[in-house]
Amino acid sequence: MTGIVMDGKRVAGDIKQHVQAAVQSLQGQGIRPCLATLLVGDNPASATYVKNKHTACSHVGIDTQDHKLGKDTTQDELNGLIASLNDDPGVHGILVQLPLPAHLEQFATISNILPPKDVDGLTPHNAGLLAAAKAPLVPCTPAGIVEMLDHYNVEIAGRNAVIINRSRLVGIPLYHLLLQKDATVTTCHSKTADLQKICLDADIVVTAVGDRTKFVLEKDMIKPGATVIDVSIMRQDGRLVGDADYENVLQKASHITPVPGGVGPMTVAMLLKNTVTAASMAAAMAAKIGK
Repeated sequence: MTGIVMDGKRVAGDIKQHVQAAVQSLQGQGIRPCLATLLVGDNPASATYVKNKHTACSHVGIDTQDHKLGKDTTQDELNGLIASLNDDPGVHGILVQLPLPAHLEQFATISNILPPKDVDGLTPHNAGLLAAAKAPLVPCTPAGIVEMLDHYNVEIAGRNAVIINRSRLVGIPLYHLLLQKDATVTTCHSKTADLQKICLDADIVVTAVGDRTKFVLEKDMIKPGATVIDVSIMRQDGRLVGDADYENVLQKASHITPVPGGVGPMTVAMLLKNTVTAASMAAAMAAKIGK
């Protein structure tokens, strides 16, 4: 058996078409959706990610602000910029590119973003809404994973799902999203005992470790017909790879995401969707106040 390769670029393209139509509708009402990004330091990977996000925004008509801050930026300076963006009615979404330099506190920084402008869905307020199944803005990578599963008609309800990650960016929010779709969800991490046994019982395996010197998802770790979602991306021997031993796992899985071209494009597409959602919420609130 050879699995179906889940084409994130194509699915993301469909989402971007809907986003572009929504942007045009908002522009017709005099509203220009705008995303502000904050990049602190000179991490080349982070700079590339931010550039790609700005390019994607321009393709669908979303305005952007690009705030590049030096690696010695203080917490007070960063907080001050976030406060000014919070107060700017022309900015609908605020994204702080992670990771931050070591001297800056990630949780405190993200917590300063107004929840209606939190297009990464990471503020404590939005995390709480997600746990209550009420979040309008959901972390982009988990949201993109669920969109892709839905697009390929992968059954979630009643299935066993294993997530090999417990971060606030991926594992924790994805746990809630899959649980809300009636999956039985197991979260695994570096201290999990007998990971192979747990994975072999899974209908859906989501892996997001990101270090092949410590972990590779091998063919003998999944059962025949499982769906494999590979979130990780890293460079090895001059090529981009994920956690999965892709060519071999492909022969056993029913569906698998490639690296690159799988989850990555979906993450960006969901950021665009969240930005338009934030702009729409701001417009609705302004209309309500106006009345």
